Amino acid sequence: MNAIEIRGLSKSFRGMYALNGLNMTVPVGAIYGFIGENGSGKSTTEKLICGHLVPDCGQMKLFGKDYTDAGVRVRVGALIENAGCFPSSSVYQNLMMQALNLGLLNPDEEIERVLKIVRMEDSAQIKFKNCSLGMKQRIGIAMALLGDPALLILDEPINGLDTDGMRIMREILVDITQTYGCTVLISSHLLGELEKIATHYGIIRQGKMIAELSAKEMDARARVFVALKTADMQKAATLLKGKYPNVHEEEGELRVYDVDEVEEVVEYLLKNGQVVSQVRKNKVGLEEYYIQLMSQKESE
Repeated sequence: MNAIEIRGLSKSFRGMYALNGLNMTVPVGAIYGFIGENGSGKSTTEKLICGHLVPDCGQMKLFGKDYTDAGVRVRVGALIENAGCFPSSSVYQNLMMQALNLGLLNPDEEIERVLKIVRMEDSAQIKFKNCSLGMKQRIGIAMALLGDPALLILDEPINGLDTDGMRIMREILVDITQTYGCTVLISSHLLGELEKIATHYGIIRQGKMIAELSAKEMDARARVFVALKTADMQKAATLLKGKYPNVHEEEGELRVYDVDEVEEVVEYLLKNGQVVSQVRKNKVGLEEYYIQLMSQKESE
């Protein structure tokens, strides 16, 4: 079963389509990285899934049921834009207000549970306005987790965080899926961070899904390359292009694509009088794949 299954979803505002025939499949238990440029339709999709907007047409199922089904709606938690907390109230008070709104039977136990998940069990009495950005984002996630949802929708939760804040957020999101069995749909512009935790990806452009793939498929598609630097980059490039079909100068280094053996490339240059000062073997990551994919679509 899939947590989210969308077919032919469209949504327009004043005659302009934000989504135009969108298809999306999010497996149960996935951390689904939802990627796209500003204005591509990510937030509109998330709001439609959460029931904040009504689609023009299309089909949307959550856990095999229509998204309007009351039983499935209560299984969705979301943090879109901000947590909507009262600044002068404590973390605990804000969570209690949300728990009462949801009609939870054991609010104190539920608040204790979600604070533990987001690593804030010792911060319950801090006023929201005195919390750091990272803490505020975690409070928002805690509010979304009240009621133990099976699906969590997060809009840009790691943007603006420092290195330690992003690390904590990654740990929390992995814990939510692996320990608590929650499916997570997360949008972010920080593709390098997303790549560390996502199990699946969806890339949207101009309201249409242009690619969906798992992290394993992404890894299988990723092209291997040897990256190097020499004292005479132009001479080295000419030599390499005479032997290898895919050589490019990118980001101040020469990249020889689709080559597995670093030693082979270095030895070839040495035999031709070029000393290699830096060398490494790598794969094309999510960010480079995304840029390549978007460039291909623009040229079509």
